Amino acid sequence: MNEKRQGRRSAQDAHQTRCHILKIAAKLFCELGYARVSLRQISEKAGVSHSLIRHHFGSKEKIWHSISDGIHDYMEHYLRRVIDEIPSTTPANVKLYLFTMRLLAHGLIIKQPIQLIADAVRQEDALFDYFIDTSGEIEHIIESFAEQYNQQCPEYPIKIWEVKWQMIMYTHSAASLTPFLRETWRDENADLAQCLLKHWQLFNELMIHKYRITPQYVLSPNSVEELVYDVGYSWEQQCAKMQEENLSD
Repeated sequence: MNEKRQGRRSAQDAHQTRCHILKIAAKLFCELGYARVSLRQISEKAGVSHSLIRHHFGSKEKIWHSISDGIHDYMEHYLRRVIDEIPSTTPANVKLYLFTMRLLAHGLIIKQPIQLIADAVRQEDALFDYFIDTSGEIEHIIESFAEQYNQQCPEYPIKIWEVKWQMIMYTHSAASLTPFLRETWRDENADLAQCLLKHWQLFNELMIHKYRITPQYVLSPNSVEELVYDVGYSWEQQCAKMQEENLSD
């Protein structure tokens, strides 16, 4: 019995260690960029030995892939949650509006995914291609919304890549240009949460016009954070979970 208990404790400790390493590595990748981060830096920041990191992951690239896989799985889960919360009887234009604005809100609060994607674009093609190769299911979900919208609103067709491009710009600018974000509303003494809300509202105005949303469907949150669903676990935890599953295979 004691051996079994000790085995479970050891497995839990290993899981927590991997989760901690992934969290630290993701933070460094976001702050410095993939190319400027070494395994030595990750080990020092995480407070674990270099050999332990190699034992769990093998290389920096495999750490990055674990993070990418975890983010992809987490985002797919989150997108499905957003979709499930929208009643099936909702008009197509409203579905796409609610989906877009909820997703932007998430990106403004949970910044690491867009930061990592932006960094991947600046790095070797292999990193960016890895995101593209694993995004098929998410692409399908988004495109299905656009297809339904265009079928029901043929007089006002939309191009989904234009919407995604706008969302990427608004999401990434808030994450990478935070000082400018604060400066924009400095005269109003707005804190960061208020600045994010005002930033979200600018995009909201564009989407209300783009999707021709009537007043009863317009979102009017008091904060961006209240639009973000709690899915019960973080993307860092999902990274570690997938690492566990890979080890058990």
